[in-house]
This record gives sequence, structure tokens and C-alpha cells, in this order.
Amino acid sequence: MNDRPALNDQGLPEGYFLKEDWEVTPRQVKQMLDDGEDFVLIDCRMEAEYNLVHIDGSKLHILQKVGQELPDLVDDYADSKVVCYCHKGARSFQMAAILRDAGVPDAWTMAGGIDLWAIDIEPGMTRY
Repeated sequence: MNDRPALNDQGLPEGYFLKEDWEVTPRQVKQMLDDGEDFVLIDCRMEAEYNLVHIDGSKLHILQKVGQELPDLVDDYADSKVVCYCHKGARSFQMAAILRDAGVPDAWTMAGGIDLWAIDIEPGMTRY
């Protein structure tokens, strides 16, 4: 995929409506990583997607299996900031909502997922 949309000053595609109470941008996540901020980065895609490409330092917690892991995730991350990502943002939004509802109040989704990360932050990264 070589289609690279024009991005606004936040690094989002033109016309993207950022849900500021739920989403952080890839640029914000990159800054958090660069600053050494204490947070958990969760990749909630399928294992094959994770094996194809992922953000260094992320932990794989597959959305479709979250029901089995939820008590442990809440125990591990209840007091942590958590940023979830998937391919384009839909699954990670669901994951953040599940985590918030279960007792992880500081759970977020990364707008545009790993695809927008590859476009804006790591242009050489594999896209699919």
C-alpha cells in the first residue's frame, strides 16, 4: 500500500474527527515513548497481524480473547495508563471500552491504528 493521505497538524487524515476523551494520536504515542512515559501499549490484533508488523514494546492481547484474560488485565493494568491499537482503530476502540468498563479507567485507543503509525511515524513499516 503506497497511498499516503494528507495529514493535518496533529498527524491525522484531513477530516478525521478525534474523539479526545477516547483517542490519542500516533504522534502523542510516539512522544510518550520518546519521553519514557510509564504506560502500557497493547496491540489487540490477531497473532498473525502482530507477527507481520507491530510497534516495538507493545504487548499482544487479542481482542477476541479478552474475555478470558480480562481479570488478569484488570489486575495488571487498573492503575496504569493503557493505549490500545489495532489495524485502523475499530478493534482498539472496543478494547479500550472493555477495559474502562472492567476497571481500567485510563484506557485509550490510538487513532488510525498501526496503519496511521506506519504512514506518519514509521514510513518504512509494512502496511497491509
